Amino acid sequence: MLGKFISVVSIAVAGALIAAAPASARSLDQIIQSGTIKVGVNPNFPPMSSYGDTNELQGFDIDVGNKIAEALGVKAEFVPTETAQRVPYIVADQIDISLGALTRSAERAKLIDFTVPLHTESMAVLTTDKLTAQKWTDLDNENTTIVNMRGNWSVDFLKEKLPKSKVLLVETNADTVRAIAQGRADALVENVDFFMSFTKNYPDVKWKTMNDTIFVNYDCIGVSKGNEGLRQFLNTLLYDMHSSNYINDTWTKWYGSPMLKPVTPNPFF
Repeated sequence: MLGKFISVVSIAVAGALIAAAPASARSLDQIIQSGTIKVGVNPNFPPMSSYGDTNELQGFDIDVGNKIAEALGVKAEFVPTETAQRVPYIVADQIDISLGALTRSAERAKLIDFTVPLHTESMAVLTTDKLTAQKWTDLDNENTTIVNMRGNWSVDFLKEKLPKSKVLLVETNADTVRAIAQGRADALVENVDFFMSFTKNYPDVKWKTMNDTIFVNYDCIGVSKGNEGLRQFLNTLLYDMHSSNYINDTWTKWYGSPMLKPVTPNPFF
């Protein structure tokens, strides 16, 4: 999940790295022979991944990374990779694969390769039973307050699409959910999967998400350009992980509810 500014910066940095050094990505065989796979994860993105009480990384990406390593017969070496570093780290071969909610895009595909989708990001509406609106466009009125975080690209999106609604800007994911629970806002319009875990802090609130999804992004595993052996292995493994419901079960474990729009496994990737 990224803002447009961060995406542009990461692509610019990655382009500079390509110009500065030739690619030397580790092949599938080299990863297996080394005994480790270097997995880029965002350590500040709970519950995707973050440092737990024992200062060990935990979260959805950590479970997935360990599952990939297990299938390879190696150990996962998790490399802290901030949002803007994901593509540059792949380009510079500092990591073998990148997780961290890496949305597939045409611009990024110029620099790296993607597997089939690992999970989705669904832009939709998180609200409570107090809101009677049936469609996201029904929020476009002066009596509705939409909460969002400062700096999110979706703030401008909502100003364009829902100009009549009021906007409350807060600092963190947790703050957005708190604002709705406290009645200071009516709804959140965002990639709601990443906010669902915070609703557990308010069990007396009757939460709901609208089925009227605005759009769905597909987040994949990133690999170095042309590293086909590794990419095809991951595609095959992801089919098994989706077919067995491992991905959806792990998502529910960490996010507290199923993925809003689960990935449909396709054997003919």
